[in-house]
Amino acid sequence: MNSAALEVKGLSIKFGDFTAVDNISFSVNRGEIFGFLGANGAGKTTTIRMLCGLLSPTSGSALVGGLGFEDGGWGIKKIVGYMSQKFTLYNDLTVGENLDFAAGLRKLDPAYAKKRREELFGLIGFEKPLSSKVSALPGGIKQELALAAAMLHDPEIVFLDEPTSGVAPASRARFWALIRKITGLGKTVIVTTHYMDEAEQCGRIALMRAGRLIALGSPEELKKSAFPGPMAELDFKGAEAASFISGLEKAAGLLEFAPQGMRWHAAFSDKASMDAALRGLPHSASVALIKPSLEDVFIRLVEGTER
Repeated sequence: MNSAALEVKGLSIKFGDFTAVDNISFSVNRGEIFGFLGANGAGKTTTIRMLCGLLSPTSGSALVGGLGFEDGGWGIKKIVGYMSQKFTLYNDLTVGENLDFAAGLRKLDPAYAKKRREELFGLIGFEKPLSSKVSALPGGIKQELALAAAMLHDPEIVFLDEPTSGVAPASRARFWALIRKITGLGKTVIVTTHYMDEAEQCGRIALMRAGRLIALGSPEELKKSAFPGPMAELDFKGAEAASFISGLEKAAGLLEFAPQGMRWHAAFSDKASMDAALRGLPHSASVALIKPSLEDVFIRLVEGTER
């Protein structure tokens, strides 16, 4: 069996004169957690909708589980599960009614749908009655039920579009534990997120900006590529910091200099450049060598380009 769950080559889509996704190419291995990272409007959701067979690309090609768009995406829709950004269950229906409706849309046999529902309830640890109104459930549990609805037909590939947006940190952690369980069952998961701590849990990340794929790799590979040299965290306490910052921004070998909360992160091409640039550091300031984070990568590759 081909190890690739997705193979995308030169995929683009235009809406009139606007290019939403511009000539992107990548592949995703079976059983992988693959993440899309980017600002709003970067093209992440549009890419996912094409790969789910919901939008037809303007140009390029994609194989999803070995299937293409020749039949209008109908074959793809049978083997993928899709959990959209907006909550996909109906608040005024019960849990049972929502899942019965989802099964009906997929034309699943009632006995099979019941069996899958019980399997998925065991997976997510749902123990409330089927008669529970969805509107009465906590946000984290609603998202888990939405995941169950997306997987009712036992898809090979699961697309999750910002699945933890707006839920509590504890619920986010629980949901990501479910994602790892799903891949442990042999499923492939493609997820978009705005949370850097979630992106760290992906096997590989595609970083998008303005419809284009600008970086691809594991979290560690992206960090090494964006920051080949050392990084320092600076904490300024005195008023003399302003003049030093102004000079540091012009220092030779400076790759990135950006605020991080109350501190600043300064990345350099090499240690010699860093030592020279920090030689006049005010006595009231402190400096510590740190490892770059995905947030640093995002600031450099996305926000830095826009600046």
